[in-house]
Amino acid sequence: MVGQTMSELVRFSVAIPEDLLMQFDNLVARRGLAKNRSEVIRDLIRDALVDEEWDDPLQEIVGTLTIVFDHHASDLQNKLDHIQHAHHEKIISAMHIHLDAHNCLETIVLKGRSDDIRTIAESILGVKGVKHGRLTTTTTGRYL
Repeated sequence: MVGQTMSELVRFSVAIPEDLLMQFDNLVARRGLAKNRSEVIRDLIRDALVDEEWDDPLQEIVGTLTIVFDHHASDLQNKLDHIQHAHHEKIISAMHIHLDAHNCLETIVLKGRSDDIRTIAESILGVKGVKHGRLTTTTTGRYL
């Protein structure tokens, strides 16, 4: 897994246009007092490496799928439940929240091979009546 072991820090220099550096420094400032340029660059590198691992279909990933839907939509909840039960071995947890009289938010935590998790997420996001959704992933660093 990216960032799992601590190794010796290596210094290197980067040539960057001044306006881009100013924008980057604004990003560093928005990330908080505990962040500095080096820490933010390390975060960005780790994010890029995790994204790269997500592209490997055999890589184990953990993801959260967040969806918003109208619970009054015809048979929607049964369809969502059916998909989740069909993949119970990869779904770790699910949380259902009532946003208002019509809308619900559901967060589903999944773990497994990246290709399997992507397929499950796409099948849920493709159910008629799901208004919006997003899969957010990270890696465990393991291959399955």
